[in-house]
Amino acid sequence: MAYVPPHRRHSKELERPLLTPELLAPQFKKNLKVKPFNKVDENIVYADHSTHGWCAIPLDDENQFPSSVNLEPVTLESVELNFGENHLALINTSLDNGGEVKWNLPRSPWESITENVLEDLLSAFKHARNEMKSAKPKEAYPTLIARVGKVLFRRNPSVNLESIRKNLFTEIPKRRRQLFYTNTPVSYKEKIVNKVVPKIGVVFEGEEDIYDVQLSDSTSPESTLFCRCRGLYPEIYIEMSTFFQIKLKPVRNMVKDISCTTKNLDLRLMLCTKKLVTDLTNDEMQCITDLINSAILDPDVKGGLRWPPGKESSGEKYTVVRFTHVIVNTYRNSSLRLKVKHYDRFDLRTLTGEASWGTSLVLENVVSKLQEENVKASTISEILKEDMQLIWENFLSCERFLS
Repeated sequence: MAYVPPHRRHSKELERPLLTPELLAPQFKKNLKVKPFNKVDENIVYADHSTHGWCAIPLDDENQFPSSVNLEPVTLESVELNFGENHLALINTSLDNGGEVKWNLPRSPWESITENVLEDLLSAFKHARNEMKSAKPKEAYPTLIARVGKVLFRRNPSVNLESIRKNLFTEIPKRRRQLFYTNTPVSYKEKIVNKVVPKIGVVFEGEEDIYDVQLSDSTSPESTLFCRCRGLYPEIYIEMSTFFQIKLKPVRNMVKDISCTTKNLDLRLMLCTKKLVTDLTNDEMQCITDLINSAILDPDVKGGLRWPPGKESSGEKYTVVRFTHVIVNTYRNSSLRLKVKHYDRFDLRTLTGEASWGTSLVLENVVSKLQEENVKASTISEILKEDMQLIWENFLSCERFLS
């Protein structure tokens, strides 16, 4: 049998692969602020004053989980996450058979989420705005993203799982290594597109078929460029005329993971600052142009691209390290954008790749209000509360897909 290089191998289950996670540290009522554990994805950059936190919704008056919630081991099928047997997730057994868990607390879940998030959001945005003052207009901009997925905890094999289950409230905060898993099954994507989109009144804005190419810089190891471009069909090459954006790594100013224990999906709220690259020299731009133009579109390989041998680098400065074929369907209303994405990625450093589905909401109205001078915290709170209600009622229900 002929040898098939890793780049050309495909998983048998492309509908259910896994996305990149990030690791944070939790505490219940008051979020613990620690340096994030970042072994899995070195593409993550945190601002100097960033906040990282976790909370669970709901807890009762004594800060206890519902009796039907337990911490269970789950296995991930991801090649990139090569330690799937060591993950734990909060599972509500009342949801296993399609049941519904009613909310029996005086405050609504969206009020609880807003209360847990608001203070850190206001503080993080203040720091982000100060850091952006040195950038030229439109070169740096903030964005607030809500992602759906599942909060997972890294399991320590030396710790008895039964002892953790008996004392969830005291034991979970000790699980310092935590990640957010954003891949969801195809059935969830179909539900969002066919049922939720018409219900919440968002309008289809369009579909994008794009390629994100990640470049390392030999002269600046800490710097990574993200180049976004489109392929030209029926041509087999990506052309510079479709090469429309170069960015640095997004800088995370705030990350808040929320375990929604009466739902089977969780929520991540993330404030990021994105920066466009506009100061490249002509020689640097030519190197990147040559590198991008040498890519060949190939639907039979992971990531949808390949480079001729020896063409993965240009000018001894830039090297392709990772690339992703992304199909994005965007829906919009006056306050937010909904993005449903399919990713097909490949990493040249590890020779691994996989595909995944992801759903996120860009909370544009919240950011717009945050940018106003002298805006009241109560105004931000009300807008955020409305968005959290929309998400809670429409985006956090899914068949159980982790086992």
